[in-house]
Amino acid sequence: MTKVWAHRGASAYAPENTIPAFKLAVEMGADGVELDVHESKDGKLMVIHDETVDRTSNGTGRVVDMTCQELKTLDFSNGMEAYAGVRIPTLKEVYGLLRNTGLSVNVEIKCDVIVYWGIWEKLLQTEQEMGMQGRVHYSSFNHYVLRELQKLEPEAATGLLFNQALLDPWVYAGYCKAQAIHPHYRIVTECPGLLEGCRKANIDINAWTVNDVESMKLLRDEDVNAIITNMPDVARRVIG
Repeated sequence: MTKVWAHRGASAYAPENTIPAFKLAVEMGADGVELDVHESKDGKLMVIHDETVDRTSNGTGRVVDMTCQELKTLDFSNGMEAYAGVRIPTLKEVYGLLRNTGLSVNVEIKCDVIVYWGIWEKLLQTEQEMGMQGRVHYSSFNHYVLRELQKLEPEAATGLLFNQALLDPWVYAGYCKAQAIHPHYRIVTECPGLLEGCRKANIDINAWTVNDVESMKLLRDEDVNAIITNMPDVARRVIG
């Protein structure tokens, strides 16, 4: 059965990539959550999508230029008044919340603009320290990062993020020793042969970001591994 992964938590209803959004995802029956990780100035793994805090907080500047303590002074409610004062979480804090729930976690490693050299070591160490082994999937648009992670942990579950049509992506996934591809959902529905090719090659498809019911139904009927959505409650009703 297709799994429901909450995109940055239940981000349609609570500020993205915050503890309240992840709590809501649990309450709404999600099978997992998707989140994004950057490094702070003092090397902490911070859960935030953008390279800067400008869009989602009341502050300005790059994550990499601020310490964890400095980032924790900012309001990340992102215009949602009911969540005024909510803080940015560390990856450890999110794992602490989810550890006893059984949910899986898709960690998107954000090395698109700034490459955090060695972040893969910290990610694997945090997974082990927090008892999350076997429940973490790693994805990135920077596929070199996934290769570095695999050098340290060959059994790590990895997924190749992309947002443009690729020719035979299951072949590329096999070359990269990735278990999954993470394409934009329209690529899944509009690229001839993609579904069949991935099935034959035993490559999972985790599609993002699916918020309309008809697309959810289509991907459910095609039995993709997971849909990543801002509205896990809606997806849960569609998938059952």
